[in-house]
Amino acid sequence: MLTAGSTVIVRTVTHYFTGRVVNIEDGFLTLEQAAWIADTGRWSKALNTGTLEEVEPYPAGVAIALTAIVDVSPWQHDLPTTTK
Repeated sequence: MLTAGSTVIVRTVTHYFTGRVVNIEDGFLTLEQAAWIADTGRWSKALNTGTLEEVEPYPAGVAIALTAIVDVSPWQHDLPTTTK
């Protein structure tokens, strides 16, 4: 699941992120086409339909500390790219 090129939704202790995996190195998961998801809405609905309530895209990707990650799920939808 966490291989370069896979699309994921990441739940950390405080935030949610979507993106395409670029690298896992030096204690960080790096995502491109990334977005901070301020509000997922119903979690099961987000995972099943790709519908998210609030989205804040990163213009140049993001690196997430592996120690902050609670879980990672495949994201089987288009990555969100516009602010919502």
